[in-house]
Amino acid sequence: MLGTTFLLALRSILRHKLRSFLTTLGIIIGVGAVVTMVTLGKATTAAVQQQMAALGTNILQVRPGQGFGRGGGGPRPPDFEPADVTAIQQQVAGVTAVAPQAQSTATAIYEGANWSTTINGTTSAYFKVQPWPLSAGRLFTPAEESAGKAVCIIGSTVEKNLFRGGESVGKRFRIGAVSCDVIGTLSTRGQAGFGGDQDDVVIMPLKTVQRRFTGSTDIRTILVGVDESFATSQVQAALTDLLRDRRHISGGKENDFNIFDTKQISDTLTGTTTLLTRIVAAVAGISLVVGGIGIMNIMLVSVTERTREIGIRLAIGAIAREVLLQFLVEAVVLSCLGGIIGLLIAQLAIAIATPLMQVPWTFDPQINVFAFLISALIGVVFGYFPARRAAGLNPIDALRHE
Repeated sequence: MLGTTFLLALRSILRHKLRSFLTTLGIIIGVGAVVTMVTLGKATTAAVQQQMAALGTNILQVRPGQGFGRGGGGPRPPDFEPADVTAIQQQVAGVTAVAPQAQSTATAIYEGANWSTTINGTTSAYFKVQPWPLSAGRLFTPAEESAGKAVCIIGSTVEKNLFRGGESVGKRFRIGAVSCDVIGTLSTRGQAGFGGDQDDVVIMPLKTVQRRFTGSTDIRTILVGVDESFATSQVQAALTDLLRDRRHISGGKENDFNIFDTKQISDTLTGTTTLLTRIVAAVAGISLVVGGIGIMNIMLVSVTERTREIGIRLAIGAIAREVLLQFLVEAVVLSCLGGIIGLLIAQLAIAIATPLMQVPWTFDPQINVFAFLISALIGVVFGYFPARRAAGLNPIDALRHE
């Protein structure tokens, strides 16, 4: 009986192809929007987590000021001193490595090619704090660091634009007024959601940058690696106390420095993207309800149009349950067809959007199955009332209907 009912429902749907398509349009849009938004939201979250993992999750970043900028209209807070780095290494428990940084910008030139980039002066501890594998070459030697040699490790963006894709290790180029020997190249990290191109950088020994570019021993940023067995909040509190003491901040005065916990930033960004994904998915899900109302409306019209047909079926012995099942199956088939088409459109939209957004494409079976089941449930819920109305018709009144 169920097979015959399904065939009757399918025949009725195919008899009015355009009307059936328009009926399922709300379901198609709803399923497609929900699956697309949720998948892209999860892909964005995964991209953020991947970028933060590349930066390191057990890192404290120390900067002067009360934020990324100066933190107000007052004078610029003083930078850190080399003695501050030594004190952090020796007096704060749970610290694995400390990497001071001095930064500048300059134009790099090699055989007619030029590229404006960021110079990051640091020590070999930088690669311990936030692991960044080399694609070729080597790191600085202690002798090169202490002597302030003009050697450098370049990012993939610099290598691509300066050396035009050729081999760069062992070659010499000019950056600013300094001739620098390339001793290594960094593996590609890609774009950071909040920090631009991470690969557009030239890393040099700290003393080299201080002597040749900044002209002082000031340190603008300190990266502190935290042992996994220690809570970052505990290390952060000890670090705050030490720096307040060294910078002579007493009483209720506010800190003239800030400490960012990369793990907290990662958790915050992940939570934000997850929340936005849920909100957008909920808004997109409203179209599923609208699609269900559309199905109920069309099914009611169908019951009215086929009143005589229903009367004939009831008069020759069909029971009310069979009529109810026929119309209910029609509504569910319409919903399921809309769900399948919506899933296909969603996969196409995701395949187009992920390269543009530069996020990884992932197939999430849970959200696809969930969206399809919801579309089927909508067919049952919104198709039941028209089906019940059809099953409740009086055969004599139905046969009199014109």
